[in-house]
Amino acid sequence: MDGKNIGLLRLENCCLHLVDLQESLMAQIHGKDRVAATTKLMLQFARIVKLPIIANTQYKKGLGPYVADLESMMGDIPRPDKVEFGALANVQTRELYGSLPESVTTVILCGVESHICIYQTAVGILEMGKTPWIVADAVSSRDVENHQLALQRLRDLGAVIGPAEMIIYELLGRAGTPIFKEVLPLIISHTS
Repeated sequence: MDGKNIGLLRLENCCLHLVDLQESLMAQIHGKDRVAATTKLMLQFARIVKLPIIANTQYKKGLGPYVADLESMMGDIPRPDKVEFGALANVQTRELYGSLPESVTTVILCGVESHICIYQTAVGILEMGKTPWIVADAVSSRDVENHQLALQRLRDLGAVIGPAEMIIYELLGRAGTPIFKEVLPLIISHTS
């Protein structure tokens, strides 16, 4: 191992990117309720700790808005509509990445589908010299085998893959802080 992914993450090195969590598409996704609920947790966490947040829709005219629980939370989050499968092939999304602080070296990814838009977006992130951190319980595909094969391929390419709680606790670093006390009820609610 080259050491690239060794060491705990720090908040100033991360941003959150949400990809294509739209009603028409999500209706067909394996484990859609888990994906939406975990993405909601990640979005709530990102807002509390003030991570930069970027989102995309895929052909919104045809696939519609995000699922209701997420759409109501999007507010001022930049969300370019794309027809490209890889979000970084989209000019507006690339510009948003260009405006991120230089300290951002890790992109936390949630969304669908694992083997198409998540995969191609993660490859684009790798090509930029950043590390994609795939939230395993906040991504999926219509077919579970495609999802599993995509995660394996992404791991082979150098993406980091793990559950939401793992990254949240890694970024929190310790208990007892005001931020920890604000985040803990969200985690408990999510897992109960």
